[in-house]
Amino acid sequence: MKKLFTTLSAAALLSGCGANIDDLVAYTEQVKANTQVSIDDYPEFKALPSVDYSSANMRSPFVRSRNEQIAKARVERANCLQPSLNRSKQALESFGLDGLQMAGVFSSNGRKYALVKANDGSLHKVTAGSYIGLFHGRVTAIKNSEILIQEMLPDGAGCWKSKQATLTMSSMVGENNNV
Repeated sequence: MKKLFTTLSAAALLSGCGANIDDLVAYTEQVKANTQVSIDDYPEFKALPSVDYSSANMRSPFVRSRNEQIAKARVERANCLQPSLNRSKQALESFGLDGLQMAGVFSSNGRKYALVKANDGSLHKVTAGSYIGLFHGRVTAIKNSEILIQEMLPDGAGCWKSKQATLTMSSMVGENNNV
């Protein structure tokens, strides 16, 4: 009996908790009645004459043109400085030098290594001869507080120029210390 009385009293109390939204319904009805709907007509488009396009004798616009002058310039400059484009890329070649930070130096079996932290949080080890940076940078020397890097920058005429860069222990990610 006690359970029945508790259930009925709880139901009676909860029935009084209904929301009164009569004013909201009245406001919505008033807005609908006073709002004027105006939709513009679609614009009329003029029909354009059709054009036949025949590209059998033309170069495709999606394929680069083969300019013979560029090939000549490459042949004439074959003896200038060129990076090795046939080798596979190393992990640190996907970061610019300003996105790298030297984290430490250690030696193992008589070989000196440097730890380099990338801006994505990954840690990599490099040694002399490793490639680093976006411009075919090659580690030439590792000192206790810096890494010397020889980069190759294109000169725009088919050759490459060599440039020395330094990654120091105090470099923060975002700085680029060029010598």
